[in-house]
Amino acid sequence: MEEVKIGRVYRHFKGNYYFVENIAYDSETQERMVVYKPLYQREDGRTIWVRPEKMFLESVPSDRPDNITGQTIRFALCDDIEKNYL
Repeated sequence: MEEVKIGRVYRHFKGNYYFVENIAYDSETQERMVVYKPLYQREDGRTIWVRPEKMFLESVPSDRPDNITGQTIRFALCDDIEKNYL
C-alpha cells in the first residue's frame, strides 16, 4: 500500500478536494491516521478530519452511484495541484 503524502491535495471520489495536514498514530494500535481538512466551506463548520490511512486509500467501485469522479480509490492524489494550504 502506498503512503499518503503530507502537504498534498487529494480528491474524494464524491468530488470534493482535501488537504492532508499530517499523519497521526492511534495511541492504542499505532495505526497510521490521516489528518486532513476540506478545501471548501462546509455547512456544518467542521474543519479538521481524521481517517485511518488504509481507509483513506481503500478501493471504491467506479460505478458506485455517488462516485461522480469515476476514480477507483476513496481519495486520489491530485498531482496537478501544488499549493500550500497550511
